[in-house]
Amino acid sequence: MLARLPPALRGVLTGSTLALNTVIGTLLMVPPALVKLLVPGSAVHRACDRVLTGIAAAWVAINNAWIAAVRPAQWDVQGLDGLHARGWYLVSSNHQTWVDILVLQRIFHGRIPFLKFFLKRELIWVPVIGLAWWALDFPFMKRGSGKGARHSDLKATREACEKFKRIPTSVINFVEGTRFTHAKQAAQASPYQHLLKPKIGGLGTALATMGEQFEALLDVTIVYSHGTPTFTDLLCGRLDAVTVRVQQRPIPTDLLGCDPVGDKAYRQRLSTWVEQQWVEKDGLIHQLLADPRPGKSEPPPASGGARPA
Repeated sequence: MLARLPPALRGVLTGSTLALNTVIGTLLMVPPALVKLLVPGSAVHRACDRVLTGIAAAWVAINNAWIAAVRPAQWDVQGLDGLHARGWYLVSSNHQTWVDILVLQRIFHGRIPFLKFFLKRELIWVPVIGLAWWALDFPFMKRGSGKGARHSDLKATREACEKFKRIPTSVINFVEGTRFTHAKQAAQASPYQHLLKPKIGGLGTALATMGEQFEALLDVTIVYSHGTPTFTDLLCGRLDAVTVRVQQRPIPTDLLGCDPVGDKAYRQRLSTWVEQQWVEKDGLIHQLLADPRPGKSEPPPASGGARPA
């Protein structure tokens, strides 16, 4: 029904749905978040986490519903076999638009735990959504400027992530650090045709704090064959084709539990590993953009949705 409406009206309806979904979901999180804050005990915290994760999964499911309803799009997604909702994953993806986040939530919903980001500490004060991030235990980082401050920040982040060793978790990192544009590509003289230079800081922090816990790195490549969509394009139903490739990569043991601040040799090993992935990803994007044939249809939704720990 939504697909038959004019694009502007579709945008108003879907934007309102997203806003209402976010506000209601966040308000529902307040009671269990307060119980979790005020009542000690691991059993109580686990029960609250189940409720909070269930609310977050419902938020994603509603978003997936309006994305599917606003326009029938061609989703070509491959590489999801073997994933499970009670695993621990580090997710790395190229980044072109805010639409990427909803694409990742859509393809992974029910297949891996709810995606969490490393966030700057200042973002906890973002209205509405900051409360939801806090309630869901998104790790907030205070980024210092000196080596001593960075060591202190790493220690604080490690402590914040200790709870994830008991709770199945997916942590996502956009290695480019920002959305790709041709202007940014030219400004940094990127050697890649479709990517910015990778930044290893966030990935190094994730591996330093949780490396031994991750089962695999999920290397995600997102391609929009008809041009990079804006968030308004998604809301108005102008997104008509999405191609996603997911590759599970084992994490080398020499990248686990190291010091990303003081160990120069470790940073070099990590940089070499990521740059090799980036060369392969750049070639894959070029190949997918050059192939005009429609891909396979979207995989069926995972049964039962994401199961909280």
